[in-house]
Amino acid sequence: MNALGIIFSNIHDSNIPELTAERTMASIPFCGRYRLIDFALSNMINSGITKVGVITKSNYQSLMDHVGSGKDWDLARKNGGLMILPPFGVQENSMMYNTRLEALKGVSGFLKKSTQEYVIMSDSDAISSMDLEEILKYHNDNGADITMIYTVKNMKEISGKDNIILDVDGYGRVKGFEFNPVTSGNVNLYSNIMLIKRTFLLSLISESVAHGKRSFSRDVLAHNTESIRIFAYQYKGFMTTMSSLKNYYDVSMSMLNADIRQKLFKSSEVYTKTKDSTPTKYGANCVVKNSLIADGCIIEGEVYNSIIFRGVKISRGTVVKNSILMQDSITGENVSLNAIITDKDVVIRDGRQLSGCDNHPFFISKGSVI
Repeated sequence: MNALGIIFSNIHDSNIPELTAERTMASIPFCGRYRLIDFALSNMINSGITKVGVITKSNYQSLMDHVGSGKDWDLARKNGGLMILPPFGVQENSMMYNTRLEALKGVSGFLKKSTQEYVIMSDSDAISSMDLEEILKYHNDNGADITMIYTVKNMKEISGKDNIILDVDGYGRVKGFEFNPVTSGNVNLYSNIMLIKRTFLLSLISESVAHGKRSFSRDVLAHNTESIRIFAYQYKGFMTTMSSLKNYYDVSMSMLNADIRQKLFKSSEVYTKTKDSTPTKYGANCVVKNSLIADGCIIEGEVYNSIIFRGVKISRGTVVKNSILMQDSITGENVSLNAIITDKDVVIRDGRQLSGCDNHPFFISKGSVI
């Protein structure tokens, strides 16, 4: 695929402040072993893209530790490969960007030096397993200037900020945009994944900056639906976005359902950073039911309907239900946890009883001792 990838790592950080206090949206852990950026990267790699730029802004040390040189995604290359792009918008005064358009202006040099014909732009808050080559074919078949990927969702399923609803005609052309509308029923929710010609994107950036525009979606796209051939591609596979802590919890818990898990992982490989962890050790009297357990754990207690990341220790007499315990968290003995999300390196001492509920999980921040 003659395209390069652009991934925005920080755009939606404010949707889940609990998990992005010390990391980007792109590096939020998911499903026991992945980070959210793994899905955008894997979609690009599986579609033949060999050059990807990741736009950063703040708290990106965790992201850099995870992606490294890009070797785990076959992106450690002399030509192309994975590039971390600096968090600066307006080059004249070296300020960090505040909008998507400023971020794109900040990487215009990267775009100009690239030779690929197309650009795939993706945010980091969505998980899916998508064939981008199929979208390129749709784009060319329609003679589109821009193709935006959307899913059909009921408004009751949508939360978070900066949601864009597309008005699509019977031919697939976008006729209008609605931003965070108050409505009901099914809508065409833009996934923040877009295909566009590289040279056309550069011309839009240049023209927009010259006219003092700030928002790529509101000022550039929404105001030019007549003059720009913007088409929409409906993605019918599994896709969801992380728009709140409650949403993150619900999506994570849904991965315990084998049918839903298959919808996400069956069509193509999802790559992630490889760690040489030892196998998980299960105690003689432990109980584990309907849970995802990563490598390197020690399970001596009981685990039900939970997701356990690498290096977690669950001690004797401890019962964990409906919870997400992230990397290297430790529980003492005779602990009771229900509907809990622990960030990394949390220690819960002996005898503690902690409980959230299905519609309001209780979150424990990174490095806390309870």
